[in-house]
Amino acid sequence: NDRAVALLEQYEIEVLRTEKEGSDSVDTQQGCLIFKEYTGREEQLRLQEQVLKHLEERGTVPAERLLATKEGALSVTDRDGVRYILKTWWEGRECNIRDREECMEAMRLLARLHGDLEFTPVFPETEETSAPVIEDISQPDYEKHNRELKRARRFLKQRSQKTWFEIRLSAVIDPFLEEARQLCEEWKEIELAASDSGEEVPLCFCHGDYQYHNILRQDRGFFLVNFEKCQADGGEDLYLLCESFWKKSEWDAEWGRVLLAAYESVRPLKPYERQDLV
Repeated sequence: NDRAVALLEQYEIEVLRTEKEGSDSVDTQQGCLIFKEYTGREEQLRLQEQVLKHLEERGTVPAERLLATKEGALSVTDRDGVRYILKTWWEGRECNIRDREECMEAMRLLARLHGDLEFTPVFPETEETSAPVIEDISQPDYEKHNRELKRARRFLKQRSQKTWFEIRLSAVIDPFLEEARQLCEEWKEIELAASDSGEEVPLCFCHGDYQYHNILRQDRGFFLVNFEKCQADGGEDLYLLCESFWKKSEWDAEWGRVLLAAYESVRPLKPYERQDLV
């Protein structure tokens, strides 16, 4: 804690007390903050800051904020080279995965989040840093996975002595390859239709780890935390949340439809997003 307090002196805050609970909980005159180790890339941290700033400006989805040092840095480093970030925090409990009303509320919140995150971030460039390169991965990389499947099939064919698993896999891999090929064709048709209509596919960012652990409930409603994996892929959030809620219901198909309906009551899915989810 002494080391944490020394590092926290680089911020415009007045520390009252710190507690070690995985991350350092810091009580300050500005409220409760979280001081945690950061192992990601600097470019990802800058993207996270842009996403969180944009959400704060929109004001419809309560979420954490990154705090910069007095010098404007987004992280600090101790004498051992370990990096830390400082974020805002609200006390609360995790989203109750067994409460269906709460689950549907979390889906509607996700739809608002994605609606707010259809934007193009602007990164100020300096002599020391350049703008992060943002890859839109909302279009799934099926071709890459198809090549991996083909390599696996070629490997199996070249094996003279196969294990039981390899024998069984050899017998069923072709239908998977055919289904993957059909998915690629469907994506090409969707892209062609969008191109012909002049429709521009917007850049939609996502939380990156939108699961009930990171959806906190407190008196003022939900509060979102841990945006360290945010990226340009809105479908990732929807898939993760649906999977975590759905499997708790033993894969009840009707419950899955209810969850999607809750999302689409706020933000209807676009054709390519629906295809990505399938």
